[in-house]
Amino acid sequence: MDPVSEGVQNLNVDAEQAGGDDFVDPWTVVSSSATGVDYDKLIKRFGSSKIDPALVERFERVVGKPAHPFLRRGIFFSHREFDQILTLHEQGKPFFLYTGRGPSSEAMHLGHLIPFLFTKWLQEVFNVPLVIQLTDDEKFLWKDLTIEQAYRLAIENAKDIIACGFDIDKTFIFSDLQFIGQSPDFYHNICRIQKSVTFNQVKGIFGFGDSDCIGKISFPAIQAATSFSNSFPLIFNGRKEIPSLIPCAIDQDPYFRMTRDVAPRLGYPKPALLHSVFFPALQGAKTKMSASDPNSSIFLIDTEKQIKDKINKYAFSGGGATVEEHRSKGGNCDVDISFQYLRFFMDDDERLEEIRRTYTSGELLTGNLKKELITILQKLVKDHQERRKIVSDHVVHAFMKPRKLAFDY
Repeated sequence: MDPVSEGVQNLNVDAEQAGGDDFVDPWTVVSSSATGVDYDKLIKRFGSSKIDPALVERFERVVGKPAHPFLRRGIFFSHREFDQILTLHEQGKPFFLYTGRGPSSEAMHLGHLIPFLFTKWLQEVFNVPLVIQLTDDEKFLWKDLTIEQAYRLAIENAKDIIACGFDIDKTFIFSDLQFIGQSPDFYHNICRIQKSVTFNQVKGIFGFGDSDCIGKISFPAIQAATSFSNSFPLIFNGRKEIPSLIPCAIDQDPYFRMTRDVAPRLGYPKPALLHSVFFPALQGAKTKMSASDPNSSIFLIDTEKQIKDKINKYAFSGGGATVEEHRSKGGNCDVDISFQYLRFFMDDDERLEEIRRTYTSGELLTGNLKKELITILQKLVKDHQERRKIVSDHVVHAFMKPRKLAFDY
């Protein structure tokens, strides 16, 4: 059995085993538990590896810096061969970062920021090139959008991504709809991948049905092609042996399991991955947020008043029904959305632990917990909005121009 068939067979088994309480694929995330998806089970089902304290300690030793809160707090919790990336860095050998966004809405929400905030930090720590793929073609195929609308959303989302503070000399952002037609090398890799995966295999991985358009069936090869360095000859000078490290939410893993199965047949290195948990909806952790539901999250266009009102009105509470009940029984931080959001956005570990302790004991009330979160999110969103204001169309096009970056290969 060739590696592609073997890997895809394993994916089929995964799909069959996923018939329990949690359902996770690139388009749907559902959990029956108020605490959200059981990530330990998901690691076993997907066949990835847990990011344990030993790996975090090795990371800190290799880079000489404290780990990001997302690593320390288990927000990025799973990986594929991240240890090998650390070995490459120790040896002074090159790799690059790759992440992306499917632009389905004009306004991004806080959950969309997670991979970009972490990837920006990784780029600063490792000092490596970064490619950011905007899969506007995917959204055209899956959503009720025209080509023109999908591309416009990609440009608007690019402004939010750039506002995270990426270095233009080290970062290439591209729209599939624009870039593929300009890059024969990228398209060649798409074709190589398409030839390496059968229709039955892609159905087994992604669950495509007979009524799905053929564009959906062929799309995974486009997302996979970004994993390979020779898809970007201006950046990597045609070299094909430089591996990628992909920070992403774990629902994207099926794309890259397919990619990792195909890579050896094409003579390419397998991409390494870092998987994040899902950013919970305000209403609770049973599903990830929807960009089409304005009350399911805090959006990057929200005003200070909207942020305050949404947190106070919609953020699911783990506290008692009354002050007396809360004082006697305490709150449940595992289901309390305000506390969960603080895990993502509060930098101070000691203060976070103090909040966890006092909320759990009943000393800290839900209203005071929400107030602390509101202050942090209002500043985060306002600062982002100020940075985004200065991202002009000219700046976007400069980031999206195919070019050599500040690295020699």
